[in-house]
Amino acid sequence: MINITIDGRKLQVPEGLTILEAARENGIEIPTLCYHEALEPYAACRLCVVELEREPKSQLVASCVYPCEEGAVVHTDSEMVRRSRRTTVELLMASSAHIPLIQELAAQMGIAEPRVRLESNDCILCGLCVRACKEIVGVSAISLVNRGVDKKVKPPFEIASRDCIGCSTCVFVCPTGAIKLEDIGEPKLVHHWASDFQVVQCRICGDHYLSPEPITDYERLFAEGA
Repeated sequence: MINITIDGRKLQVPEGLTILEAARENGIEIPTLCYHEALEPYAACRLCVVELEREPKSQLVASCVYPCEEGAVVHTDSEMVRRSRRTTVELLMASSAHIPLIQELAAQMGIAEPRVRLESNDCILCGLCVRACKEIVGVSAISLVNRGVDKKVKPPFEIASRDCIGCSTCVFVCPTGAIKLEDIGEPKLVHHWASDFQVVQCRICGDHYLSPEPITDYERLFAEGA
């Protein structure tokens, strides 16, 4: 066991836990966006930062990946931490202020309006969908492509992926509702990752699945009644 102090509480926690895991196991809440218990920690959103007392001065660390250390003293709600989280949420609000999850975080931190405004975007690039597709499904049908302001979630190299079969794992882990898989239960067109696939009914079990062959322009026009 390791001795650690979080927000003035002296705790004994198993070796190998991250600060986030130790805090949550002891009822200490630390906000997260890109973290999921079923996935490897990613430390992308930086919302889970905490203050770790150091000499000559304290430092901010991402609690989802930083391991507990013997004698560590951690603050989850210090002024340093609040400033960092406010900056993170303000940056998210620039393009995602319309998302209820982001609005809730902003309200908790007393942020009324973003400092800057960008084009609205439901995706906050948390990477949960990409990691779930790779780590849980084992397919990697989607990935984060491009860099900077052009970064987005797409099939690798933005080429329509035939690996995606519409399992909807990405839908379940998406925290903002940016990913929508519609009409999966009926033989209709499904718009998925910028490619149209036909939902086909199995002749044996009667269930529906996505055909590996993309819809042609002729088939799309025919389906739309042109």
